[in-house]
Amino acid sequence: MTAQLTLTRQDLRRLVISRQHLTKQKPPALLDVIRDLGCVQLDPIRAVERTHLLVLWSRLGEFDVAELEKLRWEEKALFEYWAHAASLVLTEEYPVFNWGMRHLRDKQSRKERYAKWFDGEIGFDALHDHVLARLGQDGPLFSREFDSQEKMNWTSGWTSGRFVNLLLDYLWSNGQVVIAERVGNQRKWGLAEDFLPEWTPQDEWTAKEACRFAVQKAVRALGAATVKQIKVHYTRGMYPGITAVLKQLVKEETLIPVTVTDVPGDYYLHSEDLPLLRQLQNGDWQPRTTLLSPFDNLICDRDRTEALWDFYYRIEIYVPKAKREYGYYVLPILHGDQLIGRIDPKMDRKTKTLHIYNVYREDGAPKNKRMVRAVGQAVSSLGKFLGAEKIEWGEVPSGWEALKQMG
Repeated sequence: MTAQLTLTRQDLRRLVISRQHLTKQKPPALLDVIRDLGCVQLDPIRAVERTHLLVLWSRLGEFDVAELEKLRWEEKALFEYWAHAASLVLTEEYPVFNWGMRHLRDKQSRKERYAKWFDGEIGFDALHDHVLARLGQDGPLFSREFDSQEKMNWTSGWTSGRFVNLLLDYLWSNGQVVIAERVGNQRKWGLAEDFLPEWTPQDEWTAKEACRFAVQKAVRALGAATVKQIKVHYTRGMYPGITAVLKQLVKEETLIPVTVTDVPGDYYLHSEDLPLLRQLQNGDWQPRTTLLSPFDNLICDRDRTEALWDFYYRIEIYVPKAKREYGYYVLPILHGDQLIGRIDPKMDRKTKTLHIYNVYREDGAPKNKRMVRAVGQAVSSLGKFLGAEKIEWGEVPSGWEALKQMG
């Protein structure tokens, strides 16, 4: 058995930043970036830009969004499903998600819970069959296109649309329907069998096979991770028998036990990332400065972020304005392997202005000209990606005043 390794926090920070393509090293193709991340979270808020676009911009710079749309809707290399949140996931990894779909589909208690919301089993089954039939005949369809069905011979209240949305969510999580198209934030639903490409792998994995794959995927995306961190990443909450799977992977030397100095918990490192770790420890480190979406894969686990970076971060979207500590949609600043501050931005698309209402510097963050210039360049790059013609700066911290001369 491979002896346990001890890493510094800097080692692990640099490893995960490298694995997630946030260094200066030229990133791979768009689809390969998503492969290494495992998933890219979706969210409708566009105070700056949709989070999935921000996550990819942080790694690729001013990339062509049309390329992503082609991957989604033409090549169908990606589809929307639940990972650690609603996300873009890889069609080639369908079997791991299909295990979760089948698991949910087979849970009678789940069906019964949904059925209660439809005033009994009859109303639920009737709507279930009707929606699938409509999608098979006329799909893809918006949920509102199910709202009026005068010819149906029952009245259970489902035509209000609320029940249709609930039923579509049930069918989506079961893998029977997919989001086949988007018009803005509006989803068009279609049958999975009609949307997924012919090459989609249809292997029906066992729980152990699904867990084994997901554990390795999560560990590699996180550089190294504890059991708790694995469980909330990638296929969140879908790690059946994880204790036995981890034990077997360690026995095979696929995973290597790791401790991180001054950080509690038992970590696991994937053996395939050992050469990269050694490179980084030997000084092959190419730092870069960028901004991170609130839902970025690097920081979406808030407890892990605090443990590795001493950076406390919570999104304040639902906090009343007067009670916000930093702002509505705050982007952390990644500088090398440190989180050195955060910005409070908003994009005004009518005036093509990127407003930076406030910039906050973490205690101990540097104030040198090179660092300030790097932060300013990251903001300028974001502005270009968003189509901003000007950047307006609000408050900036002492020592970072030069930011106001940029953009």
